[in-house]
Amino acid sequence: MTPRTRIAVTRRVPQPALDRLSAAAAVWVSPHDRPLSAPELHEAIAGVDAVMTLLHDRVDDAFLDAAGPQLRCVSNVAVGYDNIDVDACTRRGVQVTNTPGVLTEATADIAMGLILAATRRFGEGERLLRAQEPWAWHMFFMLGTSLQGKTLGVVGLGEIGQATARRARAFGMEIVYSGRRRIAAEVEAELGGARYLALEELLATADVVSLHCPLSEATRHLIDADALARMRPEAYLVNTARGPIVDEAALVDALRDGSIRGAGLDVFEEEPKVHPGLLELDNVVLIPHLGSATIETRTAMAELAARNALAVAAGEALITPVNDVAPAAT
Repeated sequence: MTPRTRIAVTRRVPQPALDRLSAAAAVWVSPHDRPLSAPELHEAIAGVDAVMTLLHDRVDDAFLDAAGPQLRCVSNVAVGYDNIDVDACTRRGVQVTNTPGVLTEATADIAMGLILAATRRFGEGERLLRAQEPWAWHMFFMLGTSLQGKTLGVVGLGEIGQATARRARAFGMEIVYSGRRRIAAEVEAELGGARYLALEELLATADVVSLHCPLSEATRHLIDADALARMRPEAYLVNTARGPIVDEAALVDALRDGSIRGAGLDVFEEEPKVHPGLLELDNVVLIPHLGSATIETRTAMAELAARNALAVAAGEALITPVNDVAPAAT
């Protein structure tokens, strides 16, 4: 790495990551605490060696053209990278990295929190009190659903899915899961004998369905009207993965007509916009993409992204590569 190594950071990140970058490179950080427009983003990255991006930054051929042929790394401060055209980056020899692992526990906490909030009607109860509506305890007041003995269906049993399943086991839930392949037998045993099912069978079996799969063309609207119709009327849907995995219009219909009992969402199809039908419903818990939102987790994410960017710029071994690009000689 030379003193002229240039790194652009498209939005403010925790200071320890910026300190790490500034000690080894010339760093530009966006002065705007908002997503940059495409023209702003393209102007900011012109001539840089590496870019630290966030999930709202679209990395495509236009982005790569604007950056120039010297660009060597797009370091995404997220575990998901659906905002990045990885194939385009690979064709141009640009390394893509992400931040897996460091946000696993925080996101699983949010998933379990949404399961509890949806099944025990936390949101409805708080809204009732804040509206200062009259209420009195009685045997049938705001009854929810117990988790003990119920079944959690995990769609995508990766690190976050497994961490969520471990939490659910502590609440007495049984685990079923679906995905591209069956996991190791020892992991199934650790999760109390988790059972691998086809998605259709999982939807028909689970009391709570929790989504942890990446967003791709194969998973876009994976949970559509047909999938929701397969779920049990007493079941709940929780999404802490990516919003477009769920067809929100279909979910609104299912929640309205009682096809499923409730839902908990941390992510949205057209984020930050929320489908207006969801806002009208009491049987869905809505939070604004808080999955990794702890001080410790966001700092760890930014520091990992910074380490990746510096490693690529120096031609060193990568920590969490997404694509297969040989490091350039320095």
